[in-house]
Amino acid sequence: MPLHADTPAVRKCLSRMAAVFHFSSTVNGEHVDALVDPAKTLLEVLREDLNLTGTKHGCELGECGACAVLVDGQPVLSCLALAVESNGRAVTTIEGIAAGGELHPLQDAMADLGGAQCGYCTPGFMMTVKALLDHNPEPTEDEINRALSSNLCRCTGYTQMYQAIKAAIKAEQQGMAAKR
Repeated sequence: MPLHADTPAVRKCLSRMAAVFHFSSTVNGEHVDALVDPAKTLLEVLREDLNLTGTKHGCELGECGACAVLVDGQPVLSCLALAVESNGRAVTTIEGIAAGGELHPLQDAMADLGGAQCGYCTPGFMMTVKALLDHNPEPTEDEINRALSSNLCRCTGYTQMYQAIKAAIKAEQQGMAAKR
């Protein structure tokens, strides 16, 4: 049975092993170094030590997806991952997906089409969809549904989110065609 970062036994054991851990990684394209408690989750380090609060505390059980970030381009539930597991890797949060002052097409589409009600789950949704689109720029509806199966929203009926995702896909395709 795998150990999880949120169990008291694991935290106690890790805190005895080392008082601090040197976290050194690339976060949103920038190298960061921080001395952190080795028992901290990636979510805690991002929010508390690096002041990147776009990634949200949700259920802290890996069931809602609000804490999703990308680690080496793959979606990771940061509430379940210890920060030490991401040491030396590329971490991308919602704050890091805009480029050159321009919102990512997903951010534009979510705002334009009302894909976010309260907005709490939106960063996790966007990071999960970004990972999908980075690997598969033209996903089917089933592939989108599978990718988002670990993300929950308690405000919307998901319809506007899916419309925004499809609009972002179309915008990305038009952007690629214009660059050719």
